[in-house]
Amino acid sequence: MSTTCHSEYLKLKRVFLKPAKNAFVSDIHLSEQWKDLNYLSRPDFDESISEYEVFEKCLIDENVELEFFPYNTAVQIDSIYCRDASIATNFGMVICNMGKSRRIYEPQAQKQVFEELEIPILGKINAPGTLEGGDVAWLDEQTLAVGHTYRTNEEGIKQLKQLLEPKGVTVIVVELPHYKGDQDVFHLMSILSPVDKDLAVVYSALMPIKFRNELLKRGFELIEVPDEEFESMGCNVFAIGPRHCIMVDGNPITKKRLEAAGCLVSVYKGNEISVKGGGGPTCLTRPMMRSH
Repeated sequence: MSTTCHSEYLKLKRVFLKPAKNAFVSDIHLSEQWKDLNYLSRPDFDESISEYEVFEKCLIDENVELEFFPYNTAVQIDSIYCRDASIATNFGMVICNMGKSRRIYEPQAQKQVFEELEIPILGKINAPGTLEGGDVAWLDEQTLAVGHTYRTNEEGIKQLKQLLEPKGVTVIVVELPHYKGDQDVFHLMSILSPVDKDLAVVYSALMPIKFRNELLKRGFELIEVPDEEFESMGCNVFAIGPRHCIMVDGNPITKKRLEAAGCLVSVYKGNEISVKGGGGPTCLTRPMMRSH
């Protein structure tokens, strides 16, 4: 059985999580931080713990090996969205540099954990470059799509290319729109979730024509998220295997479209841990290893 870090849809073997209890810490923590971090409203701590347990069980039931980022005083409640601070590659981890200033210490906190576990580090994105993991998605094992956004700038993309192109990885840059501006969380994976080698959940209304055509040229069937399910994270779908997905409850049209395409879909109630902070199931995970 071969394994790779270069996939968004193969059978998930190992993943890092930052549990709600380690990120949100307490109602006091949440009260102090949610406004400055642009949450829709303050998450409830006890509800967050309950929601996270259901989410975690979706992974445990599939025999995924779970690793946990610990509580760290240097980082804030946004650290629950642990995908953003690093990128897993077959050559080692890429440590990001966050475009959201209040998340600036998260990459170093993750790096410490990786070093303690002797997980190789390929490189680091350095200022003035910024890069967030939510702007990065594997289209196949040799092709990485990277969103140029308010969180990921040209210098960050340039540094990522310098790390990966010598290893034979093609980096496709996706120019994303202004949308709600530089204070909003708008990543490439806000509008793209690959769930099989030839199937992706998309929100075409905010997708560049060139990139959408590239997906079609590559043979992807596109599952379109309706307008009314975009803000409720209908497009944020996490594959734990080919056509086997986890998504936030409350997106019935997208769920039906996935099922019509032959997908098995699990849902979790994510009002506290996902919707309020703008981070769905892909954001809650730092996938490490998948298997063919």
